[in-house]
Amino acid sequence: MRFWLGASFVDTGEFLGLARAAERCGIDTLTLSDHVFYADYESPYPYSRTGAPRWDGETHWPDVWVTIGAMAAVTSTLRFAPNVYIAPARDLFTVAKAVSTAAALSGDRVTFGVGVGWCKDEFLQTGQDFHTRGRRLDEMIPVLRELWTGETVEHHGTHYDFPPLSIRPVPAGPVPVYVGGDSDAALRRAARLGDGWIGNRVYTGEQLDDVLARLRRYLSEYGRAPDSLEIVAGIAALPDAETYKRFADKGVTGTLCAPWWLATDDDKRAYGEGLVLKEALLERFAEDVIAKM
Repeated sequence: MRFWLGASFVDTGEFLGLARAAERCGIDTLTLSDHVFYADYESPYPYSRTGAPRWDGETHWPDVWVTIGAMAAVTSTLRFAPNVYIAPARDLFTVAKAVSTAAALSGDRVTFGVGVGWCKDEFLQTGQDFHTRGRRLDEMIPVLRELWTGETVEHHGTHYDFPPLSIRPVPAGPVPVYVGGDSDAALRRAARLGDGWIGNRVYTGEQLDDVLARLRRYLSEYGRAPDSLEIVAGIAALPDAETYKRFADKGVTGTLCAPWWLATDDDKRAYGEGLVLKEALLERFAEDVIAKM
């Protein structure tokens, strides 16, 4: 079981210190979320009962790839992934160049966590079609993999069409692609195109069993082995080593954690509510959970 640190809603100034602490504590991958702007969204947020987002205009959403580049400069083994990057809200070559550069500068420590997104408002402002986002992502992923080789690539598809060209810099090896989301379309995309799957919520054992059954069915349809896909999912239970071992037995290879979300009033009195608190609770989590795995 590998531990992925969920760093959504973290203030921008805390990321470098948090990356150092994550590496020190045995975290495999640090993740951060992707939003272009905050507004009075017309699109309902799909993960709340009211449709309202869980953040406001004061919440930081630093650019994913700039932030990963900065964190890579102060670490040496920690991996990084967006959870998830809304690639079809951008043009193909902006995505290709940003990911390739971050992967090259980090020494191949980037995983491309990608999804189709829910926020139509952001697609409107970036000039990308919201309604074709799934079909465009399906076409985009194989093309990105070709571009990241550094070889000359020519493509004539439904949504992307370009003559022979190449990009630089490129990483030394393939960038793993992890598809996010638990809709049938997302799970099929992960089974068909992904190196891994990232859940978009925290799951009970029963909920995860349902998702994994669908994933395995789709993997079989595409001629892939049941264990050919990495599985990263947040778990709806208090963190302890035995719980994580049970989920590992289900086929989960990585889990999302953010220990400061469970901070008590005593913790906050002892450490405050900023980076010091996050580092202290991450160190406790490493001692109580990661070390026992």
